[in-house]
Amino acid sequence: MAALPISDFLTRAGTLPVLDVRTPAEFAQGHIPGACNLPLFSNEERAQVGTTYKQIGREEAFLQGLDLVGPKMRALVEAGQQLAPQRRVLMHCWRGGMRSGSVAWLLQTAGFQVDTLVGGYKAYRHEVLEAFARPARLLVLAGETGSGKTAILRALAERGEQVIDLEHLAHHRGSAFGGIGLPAQPTTEQFQNALHATWATFDRARRVWLEDESFSIGQVQLPHPLWQQMKAAHVVQVQVPRHARVQRLVAEYGSLERDALAHAILTIQKRLGGQHVAATLDALRAGRLDEVAERLLVYYDKSYQIGLQRRQAQATTPVACTTGDPVRNAQQILQTLDA
Repeated sequence: MAALPISDFLTRAGTLPVLDVRTPAEFAQGHIPGACNLPLFSNEERAQVGTTYKQIGREEAFLQGLDLVGPKMRALVEAGQQLAPQRRVLMHCWRGGMRSGSVAWLLQTAGFQVDTLVGGYKAYRHEVLEAFARPARLLVLAGETGSGKTAILRALAERGEQVIDLEHLAHHRGSAFGGIGLPAQPTTEQFQNALHATWATFDRARRVWLEDESFSIGQVQLPHPLWQQMKAAHVVQVQVPRHARVQRLVAEYGSLERDALAHAILTIQKRLGGQHVAATLDALRAGRLDEVAERLLVYYDKSYQIGLQRRQAQATTPVACTTGDPVRNAQQILQTLDA
């Protein structure tokens, strides 16, 4: 058994199964993308052992842990065999201590080759945040609501550009309507872990594209070091005709459940104004979706202009487009930057 530093551990994680022996609750809060949960203790068992440790002491907690684990040793080995039939695995717990050491010993006794992570999941989280503090050539793609920024990023990726789709990772489109029709959002911790999995593959000497987002995307938050880099990054401001933006909004949101759309409109009624909200809801109920989009753009375009004023110190390259076609607009952006 070898104890690997985080860099070696993550390199091998690309080819070997990763077994996380923390509790299901710890795993749900955040884990290395692609890892499998092989918990030594249940949530309740870990709480019991922790209470014993605090109230009686380490030795009694250790003995209680043995009582809990003993009856499930066979099940742990069988689960390991299913998760890693080739019997070679990577393993970690929270700090790289007793839990991973115990399960690693058990699986080694059963014929596995096991390497553990020095510092455990805590070391991994430290690496995640440190990675976002390392300077990168960020380009932030900005544009008014309905400009098709996410689609433009996809088109840029197809042309070989390094792109991070924050909204895809966050399961949220970044507005009051952002979560409609999408899966439940991950925890902030897991969102950042997934973000790191993409970030770590990039060549930081080349430019990296991200969409202009707030610090919070729905209920998840960007890593602070990345947010600081984004606030200082060069901004590419795509300018798409209003009629094309209306068409895109209708195409993207028009098929969604009407009650959910109405609820989202009501969540921003204080900023829209009572009469404006009532007219927008009337248009929604009547199926006049172009009108709904037009009315909402009055609010979102004002918000966008306020955001532009706050980032006046950032270098900005405007790209005026005549179409809503994201492929053509991506090509125009690259031509403008590379001219």
